[in-house]
Amino acid sequence: MKKKKSRMLVVYTLVVIVLFGGIFALNQAGNNGNAEERRLAEAPAIEGQPIAGDPNAGVSIVEFGDYKCPSCKIWEEQIKPQLQQDYLDTGVASFAYVNTMFHGEESILAGQASEVILMNHPEQFWDFHKALFAEQPAQVNHDELWVTQDKVLEVAEATVPDLDAQQFQTDLRANEVVDKLMKDQELVDTYDIQQTPTIVVNDRVIANPFDMDEIRQVIEQELE
Repeated sequence: MKKKKSRMLVVYTLVVIVLFGGIFALNQAGNNGNAEERRLAEAPAIEGQPIAGDPNAGVSIVEFGDYKCPSCKIWEEQIKPQLQQDYLDTGVASFAYVNTMFHGEESILAGQASEVILMNHPEQFWDFHKALFAEQPAQVNHDELWVTQDKVLEVAEATVPDLDAQQFQTDLRANEVVDKLMKDQELVDTYDIQQTPTIVVNDRVIANPFDMDEIRQVIEQELE
């Protein structure tokens, strides 16, 4: 009983942290119209994160994203496939995803579900990742409640053959999963991530994540 209470306290603490972070991010969103590329002190650490492409590649691409974020859905569907074809499938770059939970409890639940899949079924992670974004409603309705335990279970069952549904639901609040989300939150705080999606190529934060030409130019520069 004490362990259960302790775990729930951590989850509630995470909710509070994320909600305050989300409010800050929303307040900052209107100030990013003239965003410029900035450099971080170092490339974000991707150990323990889901990674596509060659993890030892010279170029590391990191997305700070939120499954509840409409812009992240668009980025996933329009920009990510180009990166996949040109840089990930060819082994030129690695790609990692960091849960950035700016939309409160739904973002946290989606992040928990993704971490459970990564923990127990890593080979199906990217299928789950893509399918969960595909379930996001049209942008005009994005504020409606849609990330529920039933929904993440539905997506998990659709992407993971022979999923143990009961184990999946139990693992959603496992200590290891909560710890991983806390680690993601630490990365968000450390690198001062204020909006989603934020795309980082090595230590360079892309000014416009939807400008594929800019992303390609930065990648090519980092390859030189």
